[in-house]
Amino acid sequence: MLLIVGYVVVIVGGLAGFMMAGGHPGSLLVPSEFVSLGGLTGGMLLIATSPAGIKALIGSIVSVLKGGLVKKKDAEDLLKLLYELFNTARRNGLIALEDHVLDPKKSAIFSKYMTLTGNHERLDFLCNGLKPLIDGRIKPDQLESLMQVTVDAHDEEMSEPIHLLQLIGDSLPGIGIIAAVLGIIHTMAIVDSGAAMVGKSVAAALTGTLLGVLGAYGFVNPTAAKVKANNNLEAQYFMAVMKGLCGFAQGMNPIMAVEVARRCLDHHLTPSSEKLEEMLKGAAK
Repeated sequence: MLLIVGYVVVIVGGLAGFMMAGGHPGSLLVPSEFVSLGGLTGGMLLIATSPAGIKALIGSIVSVLKGGLVKKKDAEDLLKLLYELFNTARRNGLIALEDHVLDPKKSAIFSKYMTLTGNHERLDFLCNGLKPLIDGRIKPDQLESLMQVTVDAHDEEMSEPIHLLQLIGDSLPGIGIIAAVLGIIHTMAIVDSGAAMVGKSVAAALTGTLLGVLGAYGFVNPTAAKVKANNNLEAQYFMAVMKGLCGFAQGMNPIMAVEVARRCLDHHLTPSSEKLEEMLKGAAK
């Protein structure tokens, strides 16, 4: 929501200054310049990435428009889920988690926390971290290395939309100049049509430069920064899962392992240590 408000402020602020100087907003609506900018930008994206990359880019933008990937409830649900899993394993052994991990959507524990079970990447990461421990195929001190590979791959995958947005942001001013030059070429072809016609054509051409620069610095680059911040919170979420699991696997009691996970998350999303302990006791009941 805040992102949309920012977009509106950019547009209103720019138009207000333009109109105070005597400009008419309608003079900025030049379809040919929009077509040139859109076509050049779209073609550049097709060259630079794959259909999967474009899909990831759209998904990232939609995510930040919705307010981000990780919210306070996501963080709290994760901490409570880890605590329940660790408590179950401590009381009954890791083998008690097998049925929960093999079919988490039917699990009495997992099914209470839809912010995780509704996200297949988060769910797979947690379950794939638990499976080798339950099966005894890995030593506790080897778990972190195994999970870190997945974390690194996930971070790399999530960075692609940022690179694409930065590419668009860096290119838009130049694309705007190309659109303007095309307009000037047209202007030179009608230079004998009178001063009024030439002036109107030049103004239309300059709109291309305006749209390119405004699009880059008013919209695309700020959106890239927002997506990056969004991805950082998701990376913290994965790190919290990894550190919590590794801590418990190496002998920490459940509440301390969850405390390790809490410290991996942004402090705006998590309760204090005291409130966490109260929350976990409530979850245990």
